[in-house]
Amino acid sequence: MQEKDSVAVYFARAALYGLHGQPERIAVVLAAAGIPEQQLSDKSVRIAASAFARLWLAVARELDDEFLGFDSHGMPTGSFALICRGLIQADNLGQALLQCLSGLGLFLRDIHGSLSVRGDRAVIRLHNRQPDPQARSVAEETYLTVVLGLLCWLAGRRIPIDSSQFTHPRPEHGDDHLFWGPNLTFEANHSEIEFAASYLELPLVQNLATLKTFLRTSPQWLIVRFSNRQGLSAEVYKQLRNCRYEHWPTLADMAEERALSIASFRRQLQREGFSFQELKDEVRRAIAFECLRNTDLSITAIAEKAGFCEASALHRAFKQWTGESPGYYRKKWHSSE
Repeated sequence: MQEKDSVAVYFARAALYGLHGQPERIAVVLAAAGIPEQQLSDKSVRIAASAFARLWLAVARELDDEFLGFDSHGMPTGSFALICRGLIQADNLGQALLQCLSGLGLFLRDIHGSLSVRGDRAVIRLHNRQPDPQARSVAEETYLTVVLGLLCWLAGRRIPIDSSQFTHPRPEHGDDHLFWGPNLTFEANHSEIEFAASYLELPLVQNLATLKTFLRTSPQWLIVRFSNRQGLSAEVYKQLRNCRYEHWPTLADMAEERALSIASFRRQLQREGFSFQELKDEVRRAIAFECLRNTDLSITAIAEKAGFCEASALHRAFKQWTGESPGYYRKKWHSSE
């Protein structure tokens, strides 16, 4: 991790859930992480990712629970490593995902995930019996963060999420398109994420040697990729999102603005789980979904706004993202609203 990597204080407060009502134990883990307790009361504070990684590990040790108290049974120390060692023997990502969900199910009692394939879409649906609303929301995000982090690591590439929905209200840290994708819904009937089923056929690129390195750095790796929401990738995303498609700067322009070489710029984005092209694709997806949900623009106008050469190109892309046409998605969205 780099010094400027940071996470919202929301995540630090959430990590302490299992120690609620135990101020002495909370003081111990905060001291181990080097996080002043007064920082937790300021929602605008950001915690260094390295400090949050130490907090994660300190809480897990204090509770002997790698799921940080969000489940009535939890995951005793060593559970995560045990699950991971089985995954690298899988034939492909789909088999590894099924093993991952099954492995988590051996330990967790209140929350579990199931995989289904609907046509060309793969869906991970959550089943959560946690009665505490606060614990439910954090448990679901934590569970999916672990699963997604493992999938991306095993495949050696980012797995873009095409649709996400959660039963809980929007969390304090807000909507983050780069984390759950632009097609994001809260207060839904059930929680699930959806991505292209073709990713399930990907071969695994990891082995026992790389697993040892991953297990030494997995909290930090997951934090940088999934909780560091003000990194370079988010910065680039926002810059592209805030200007018209025809005025988008090039990769070289963006690197020069930040006094970085093109190679350094690419490496830092890759470290956060993105390429420059993937970030451009995410912005185009976000524009399309936002316009379909919140405007009466024609499909042709939306295609132009999102940088597609013609409406038919948007139709093809949208079909890949959702399995639906833009018009059908708009109609379904407004019906549900």
